[in-house]
Amino acid sequence: MSPAFRAMDVEPRAKGILLEPFVHQVGGHSCVLRFNETTLCKPLVPREHQFYETLPAEMRKFTPQYKGVVSVCFEEDKDRNLCLIAYPLKGDLGAVESVDNSDCEPKSKLLRWTNKKHHVLETEKTPKDWVRQHRKEEKMKSHKLEEELEWLKKSEVLYYSVEKKGNVSSQLKHYNPWSMKCHQQQLQRMKENAKHRNQYKFILLENLTSRYEVPCVLDLKMGTRQHGDDASEEKAANQIRKCQQSTSAVIGVRVCGMQVYQAGSGQLMFMNKYHGRKLSVQGFKEALFQFFHNGRYLRRELLGPVLRKLTELKAVLERQESYRFYSSSLLVIYDGKERPEVALDSDAEDLEDLSEESADESAGAYAYKPVGTSSVDVRMIDFAHTTCRLYGEDSVVHEGQDAGYIFGLQSLIDIVTEISEESGE
Repeated sequence: MSPAFRAMDVEPRAKGILLEPFVHQVGGHSCVLRFNETTLCKPLVPREHQFYETLPAEMRKFTPQYKGVVSVCFEEDKDRNLCLIAYPLKGDLGAVESVDNSDCEPKSKLLRWTNKKHHVLETEKTPKDWVRQHRKEEKMKSHKLEEELEWLKKSEVLYYSVEKKGNVSSQLKHYNPWSMKCHQQQLQRMKENAKHRNQYKFILLENLTSRYEVPCVLDLKMGTRQHGDDASEEKAANQIRKCQQSTSAVIGVRVCGMQVYQAGSGQLMFMNKYHGRKLSVQGFKEALFQFFHNGRYLRRELLGPVLRKLTELKAVLERQESYRFYSSSLLVIYDGKERPEVALDSDAEDLEDLSEESADESAGAYAYKPVGTSSVDVRMIDFAHTTCRLYGEDSVVHEGQDAGYIFGLQSLIDIVTEISEESGE
């Protein structure tokens, strides 16, 4: 058990962990929060919790690592700024003993959350500025938040310029539009319920973006059906309509969100689920191409690893009996910060000395290739509507494979293969 959680056993209220916004959330409606550098947390849904507790061993490499459960409270600091604080569940400290809290900020250094729209280039505010802004917002009418969220909903594809100076990854530690929307909605819900309830269970999951300096994230809604067996007639009809009006019905997959760093223009591109629903099959293919394009050229070295992982995942799911992953998503993640490129005919000493900047300046004079192997990750997420015959309380028991999800995977494999072949790989 980590020292931080051992201390919590003695002083649970004094050692709470501040939950920060997770800035790389590009899809979904559930608020995902940053527990620490390598761990995220999200509201506990019993069915999703059950999935992580019982998932087959061969599926673990294709899902985030499950790290336990914490209790989350809605609090205000002395300046009346809104915060979410995580505490270990009483009598259940062992569930989080694998979580390292060494990089967590002490509660005396709370990150304040407000309803203000953030921009990628906005500078950090001083505590006085935060208090002033908070008080100003308290005087605003309640419909202001709804206006901001409506603006976000209409802005389906956004581009933000990132300054060439400084570290790009440090500038990414601001809200992207979709994560801001989810955070605001979560805070609003908890604030409205604060008088009646101020304790929630959240599950802890691996932060899949933590090993990437500039994460590029693609969230794909998988399968030809999105509603769970327990959905109301109205909810089922709504989900069926969304599938029929999108690429889900045709190829079993649609874009649910995207974040891409385009090194050529120094911009971040965000695409949300509303735009993803409107894409045709050709539009989906173009969006996938755009995800692997850095603004200068296609990241061809990523396509082979993605295809291998998708093919392996498909084989794993074909062996799973009775599972249905309704409304589940598939994440594809890679680093927008490329490794240094070197001339193909360089000597060993030249390779060591050549920097990324000099390689960029020399591009065109020589043939260049990246040093080392670029990594790309493929993981299944969101299991709130997953079902299996192992879940004894379910009224509907399915047989065989999840054909809709597997169909979507095959479509994805076919399209990535097309992109690879057309690009001349």
